[in-house]
Amino acid sequence: MLFLAFGFPPALKSSTYRLRAMGNGFAAAGWDVTVVNAARPLWEDEFGLDESLLEGVDPAIRVVELPLRRADLETDIRAFSEERALHPGRWLRQWREQNLESFPEPTFGGWRDELEAAVLALHDETPFDLVVVSCVPYVLLAPALRLHEERGVPFAVDFRDGWTVDVINGGTAVEDDSPEAAWERRALEAAVSLWVVNDPIAEHYRTRYPELAAKVRVVRNGFDRDSVPDRPPATATTPLTFGYVGTINFKPDFVRAVLDSWRTAREVSPLLRDARWEWRGNLGAGASRGSSTVLELVLDAEDDGVVYGGPVPKNELLDLYRRWDALTFMVIGGAYMTSGKVYEYMATGLPILSVHEVEHDASTLLGGYPLWSGVGDVDPDFLVEAWIRTAELAVGSSDEDRAAARAYADTYERVGTIAAAVQALTEGLEVR
Repeated sequence: MLFLAFGFPPALKSSTYRLRAMGNGFAAAGWDVTVVNAARPLWEDEFGLDESLLEGVDPAIRVVELPLRRADLETDIRAFSEERALHPGRWLRQWREQNLESFPEPTFGGWRDELEAAVLALHDETPFDLVVVSCVPYVLLAPALRLHEERGVPFAVDFRDGWTVDVINGGTAVEDDSPEAAWERRALEAAVSLWVVNDPIAEHYRTRYPELAAKVRVVRNGFDRDSVPDRPPATATTPLTFGYVGTINFKPDFVRAVLDSWRTAREVSPLLRDARWEWRGNLGAGASRGSSTVLELVLDAEDDGVVYGGPVPKNELLDLYRRWDALTFMVIGGAYMTSGKVYEYMATGLPILSVHEVEHDASTLLGGYPLWSGVGDVDPDFLVEAWIRTAELAVGSSDEDRAAARAYADTYERVGTIAAAVQALTEGLEVR
């Protein structure tokens, strides 16, 4: 099997855990797995690397790294052309237009020729029986399609959030007569299966392509057992420590509102008066990594007990969760968005405070979690009360409450979810 998985370990991306689990899942099912990923310098330019992620990769998996780079992330001005140095905006626009000539993806479209050549060469070396493509980037569809059309190799698509669905605002992201829509239809008509992460996205594709509805399968994200403590947490004592871990991709107004509610809650609640709130995770990509208005807002809140500790290697997550008393789940998007982190949060058995739209797929999951304080978007009054409710859960929930929370989350362990999807895909190929 060829697994086109850009963001596979050691890349430090939000999709990395899913990609690792998929590779391991196919290997555990008896497939000889070859992963194609971009080489490490690309990920160093983008969100960074986490070498500890490699510890969980099945040693039987072969990884081929392609020397692809993103010119827009170059920070060495000695490598700039005169055009880029003098007119950076115009250079960027022309670079994106040039990429679109190869494939309708402005940042990654220029990789198409190199990807197709590499995949064809790998197939000539050791013929593949199956290709699995996990997008993004969507340009990975091009080599899978070419291998299918020229060599007859079947392929499946793990769309995760989907291409033509607007997971942030809802609805369709592109016009029906756009190049993106044409490529998507061509790929999905040829694919043997389409995986997405939640039911709203699945419904989008079943409605958009009713003749292909049988191909659509929900393969949810989940948590990894080695990322969470092996037993439920004990009841907390003051001073409390709240935690957030994940990608920090929020707008400044969102962060201001949440920080304001935190300050107010600390002023009115004795349980929160001396509480700390620790933020961990990637903040920005490329040259903007670690420098933004959001970071300034977080750092300016130090007197209110707010701290930012940077990204967290996978092998340090356990210690992080063990010393936190409650979690803050913050995420963008609405009904079409879930977030992979919510599964891990639930698996800790800790109280969870949510800050996101009420009509959000994460609300569907958290609705059954016993230690959730509810959701009210970024309404200031609701958030203040939510901070207080979460603090009360941290100090007042029983061992039975925490065990029940962990038991609810256990149904979303990633290994089982992936194994079931891999089995169904493998059996489908055997039938064909």
